[in-house]
Amino acid sequence: MLKEGSLLANKWITNVPVATLWTNAQSPRVIDEKGIKENPDLDAWIASLDYEKALELCDANLVQSQLLYGEEVVVLEETDEWFHVVVPTQPSSKHSGGYPGWVPKCQMVACENWDVIQGPIAVVTAEKAQLTKTNQVLTLSYLTILPFISEKGELVRVQTPDGEGVLERSDVEIFSSRSDWSVKDGEKVIEAAEQFLDLPYFWGGMSSYGYDCSGLSYTACKANGVIIPRDAHDQSVEGEEVSLDSLQRGDLLFFAYEEGKGALHHVGIYYGDGKLLHSPKTGKNVEIIPLAGTVYEKELMAARRFWKKGEDSHAS
Repeated sequence: MLKEGSLLANKWITNVPVATLWTNAQSPRVIDEKGIKENPDLDAWIASLDYEKALELCDANLVQSQLLYGEEVVVLEETDEWFHVVVPTQPSSKHSGGYPGWVPKCQMVACENWDVIQGPIAVVTAEKAQLTKTNQVLTLSYLTILPFISEKGELVRVQTPDGEGVLERSDVEIFSSRSDWSVKDGEKVIEAAEQFLDLPYFWGGMSSYGYDCSGLSYTACKANGVIIPRDAHDQSVEGEEVSLDSLQRGDLLFFAYEEGKGALHHVGIYYGDGKLLHSPKTGKNVEIIPLAGTVYEKELMAARRFWKKGEDSHAS
């Protein structure tokens, strides 16, 4: 359990390119070791998972979500090697403070003066970007956010959870504050998701190493500076309700069993011309498909819009 006074005074920040949020400290299997160590190898871990092992992340309820480098958590309790946390930047009906789960302590660091809300920020807009530190190079995911320090020529200097680092200017956009990052454009939603066509689905995925269905829709909206709930069922009751005969590119589409009358199970992005852009399921890749004649046409139940110009966003 939480040691009194040991954690509450600190901000705890993700200190690896992608940290997986597990259901509990016993969830990782032997095959998951590459993903939970101090310097995780995401490519090697994901590549090591055959279809059955990848599917088990969902079917056995092992993984909840993922965190990007520099993402802040609130620690609820600790064991010798794990933190039980909530993630404020991933809203969820599971916990009022954010998405809950467990992360290895070795992938987090205490950082008192961390601020990606008020101060200037550098946002990774490349699919992946190389962060160069004094003794380390990290491959960061799309939409990683770091405090901006300065730029000179083709290089941008940023604060990291444990010092400073340098990114290529061409890999980032710079905003004066988090509130300044608000595009509100359906085309931007499409653009953000479209660049990941053919990327394999990954359960719980929230990075350009692999997305699940709601991770892709969350990320596409985040590209507009808008933070939406992490899971599809929560996304489906936020934003602006859109009638199914008034869809625009960039709207989120929601699908339910029993021809749209049962439990919600999937979310995708309306691509226009009756097409769906989505990350389908384990074993499949991000794709664009026509809805007509598919099971998705029968199961389409609702649509929401998070990018409408002229309205306040959910950015935080």
